[in-house]
Amino acid sequence: MIWVTIIVMTAIIFTSRYIFLEPKLPIKLSARVRNLLSYSGPAVMTALWAPIVFIQDEDLALSSDNPYLLAALVAGLLAWFTRNVLLTVIISFVVFFVLRQWM
Repeated sequence: MIWVTIIVMTAIIFTSRYIFLEPKLPIKLSARVRNLLSYSGPAVMTALWAPIVFIQDEDLALSSDNPYLLAALVAGLLAWFTRNVLLTVIISFVVFFVLRQWM
């Protein structure tokens, strides 16, 4: 049963991606739909990182000894001021690892 579920989900995901990525298919999205879909990337990324940053041991962790929170703040500030993704990732990783060793 697990293999059937995996194969069916693979087919659904492949089909949904193929429909929008294949240029020969006559499906065109309106400007409004494209605008709405532009928010899906940031929404998914927020759903991924927010629990990691804000939840520690099943509790909300907003204290100054949370290295995830401090590194996320540094990453946010770097992204805001530098607008350089690679620099932001490298420096925030270094800050996170230093904080993990120090705390």
